[in-house]
Amino acid sequence: MRDRTIERSNGCEPFFVSLGNKSITDIVITNHAQIRWNDRVEHEKTGFEDICAFLWNRLKAGQIKSYYKNGEDAYLVDDDLVLIAEFTEMENLSETGPKLHRMVIVTFLGRMSETIELRDLKSYYSWLRHSRRMTLIKNSRKRR
Repeated sequence: MRDRTIERSNGCEPFFVSLGNKSITDIVITNHAQIRWNDRVEHEKTGFEDICAFLWNRLKAGQIKSYYKNGEDAYLVDDDLVLIAEFTEMENLSETGPKLHRMVIVTFLGRMSETIELRDLKSYYSWLRHSRRMTLIKNSRKRR
C-alpha cells in the first residue's frame, strides 16, 4: 500500500499555509482516504492529485478548521466535510522560520449535510463501536 503526495513548485504560491499552530507545506492522501473519498464525498474526481488540489485550495482560502476547539485530529472543510488528519514534522531548511509540517489525510468521515450523526463525533464513534460489537456478537452466534 503506497500513499501518494503531490508536489507544488509554483513560485507564486507561498511555501507554507498556516492551519492552527502548524505550517503545512505538503498534503499526503492515504489509500484508505482515497477510497473513503470515493465512497462518501465525490465519485468523479477521485485521483490523488484531484483530492490534494481540492484540499490545498481550501487550505489557502482558510476554509479548513478544527472540528474541536482544542483537538488536532478532526477537521471541517467548508463547514461540512469531516476529515481525520495527522501531522508529521518535516526537516526545516532555514532555522529562523516556523516548524514545517506534512498533513497526512487518514480518512474522510463524510459530509455533515448528508450524515447527521457527524455533528457530534463522540456519539458517532460510540455508535460505531456499539454497532461493530453487536455485529461481532451476532456473527459469533451464527458460527455456533
